[in-house]
Amino acid sequence: MAVLTAQQEDFPRWYQDVLTKAKLAENGPTRGTMVIRPNGYAIWERMADEVDQRIKAAGAHNAYFPLLVPMSFFEREAEHVEGFSPELAVVTHGGGRELTEPLAIRPTSETVIGEYMAKWIDSYRDLPLLLNQWANVVRWEMRPRIFLRTTEFLWQEGHTAHTTEADARRYARAILHDVYADFMRSVLAIPVIVGRKTARERFAGAANTMTCEAVMRDGKALQMGTSHELGQRFSRAFNIGYRSADGGTELCWTTSWGSSTRMLGGLIMCHGDDFGLVLPPTIAPVQAVVVAVKDTGGEVVRAASTLVTELTRHGIRARLDDDVEQGFGRRATDWDLQGVPIRIEIGPRDVADNAVVLYRRDIREKTTVRLDAVVDDVAQLTRRIQAAMLGAATARRDALTSDCTTLDDAREAAQTGVARVPWGLVGVSGEESLAAGGVTVRCLQRDDGALPDTDDDAGAIAYVARAY
Repeated sequence: MAVLTAQQEDFPRWYQDVLTKAKLAENGPTRGTMVIRPNGYAIWERMADEVDQRIKAAGAHNAYFPLLVPMSFFEREAEHVEGFSPELAVVTHGGGRELTEPLAIRPTSETVIGEYMAKWIDSYRDLPLLLNQWANVVRWEMRPRIFLRTTEFLWQEGHTAHTTEADARRYARAILHDVYADFMRSVLAIPVIVGRKTARERFAGAANTMTCEAVMRDGKALQMGTSHELGQRFSRAFNIGYRSADGGTELCWTTSWGSSTRMLGGLIMCHGDDFGLVLPPTIAPVQAVVVAVKDTGGEVVRAASTLVTELTRHGIRARLDDDVEQGFGRRATDWDLQGVPIRIEIGPRDVADNAVVLYRRDIREKTTVRLDAVVDDVAQLTRRIQAAMLGAATARRDALTSDCTTLDDAREAAQTGVARVPWGLVGVSGEESLAAGGVTVRCLQRDDGALPDTDDDAGAIAYVARAY
C-alpha cells in the first residue's frame, strides 16, 4: 500500500500527506492556525538563519515592534487600511472591559514602525534607517492551507527610510535580488522568476511591488517573497521627515519587504515526489543519516557512530539511526519521507568489506564506496545534489512554461502551467478577464530578464498562471 497519495492522482492530497507523514505541521486548534512540528520548524530555523545573514549583510538591523497596533495608525493611510480591512483581526476588549480604541493584531507593521521611524529620524545623518523584524502576523484567511495561506504565520518584515527615491529603489531591488532571489536559488534550489507586480496585484499603499515567483510541480505559481517601494505615502501619513544638509525639511522615501513560512510550502511542492519531501542539502537540517542495517555483536553500530562523529567533525549535519530492532524497510521509508539528502547504509557485510552504501534521495540511486573515503564522498555529493536539484527544478519550470501570442492561448496554457505573453496583449482589461477565471498575472519582466521601470512598459512580458 502506498504511503502517500500520488501527485498525479491528487496533488493537494499528496501535499497534505507529506505534511502529516513527514511530521512537518498540522492544523492548530483555531481555524486557519497551524502547529509547526520539530521537523518543520528545524527547516524554518535554517531558512530564517540564511535569510537573516543576507539581510544583515545588506546593512539592516533587527528590532521588534508590538503585536497590537492602534486602529488609528491604520486609518492614517487610506489605501493601506482599505487593502487590509477584510483580513484584520481586531481586539475590542481587554482586562474585562471594552477598550477605548480597538487594537489590530498586526497583519504587517508599516504603520507602527512608521510611527517610530518618525521619532528616531531627525536629520539626513540618521539615514538610511534600515530595520527588520522576525515575528508572527495575523491575516484572517477564508481558505487556509498549512504554510501556504494561514491566519497566523511566521515571517520577517523589513522597513527602511532613505533620503532619495533613487536610494530607496536601489535598496528595495538589492533586497529582492541579493537576499530573496539569491537565497531561493542557491539555498532552496528553486529557480524563481523575478518581476514587477501589476497595479492590480500591488501591495496596498505601495508605489511598486517586486516579487519572486516559483512554479510548483503541479504547474501553479507561488509568491515566495516581495519587496515594495512605498514612495512617500507612509512618510506623509506618519510625518517621517528629516532635516537636509542645507537646513530644509524633507520627507523620507520608504520601503518594506518580507518573506514567510510560505517558503516552506514552496520547498515541499517544488521538490517533493511520490515518496515524500526532497530537501536540498544546503537547507536540510540533517544532510546525511547513517543507518545501521542490522547488528548482532555491536560492531555495526560502533562503526556507524564513529562515522557520524567524523561527518560532523567535517561540517556535515549527520544523524545516527541505530534502531536495529525495527525493520530496515520501514526506516528507509521514514527517511525518504523526511527528505534527508543522503542515506548511508552500513551492515555486517559492509563492515567486513570496509564499505558503505550511499543513497541519493533526489534521484533514488545507490552506490557503494569505501568506508575510509565516505566523508569526502559525502561532502562532494552534497554539492552535486544541490546543483542537480536546481537544474531539475529549472527544467521542470521551463517544461511547464509556454510562450503565447494571444490572451486565449495564455488562458488555456495557464490551466496546467505558466504562460508568457506580451503585456501589451493583456493590459488592464485582459488581466480582469483572466482573473474572472482564476488566472492571475504573477509578474511582469522584460524579455532580457530585467525589471520593468513602469506598469505600462511596452516591452514587458507577463507571466500568467493559476496560483496558491
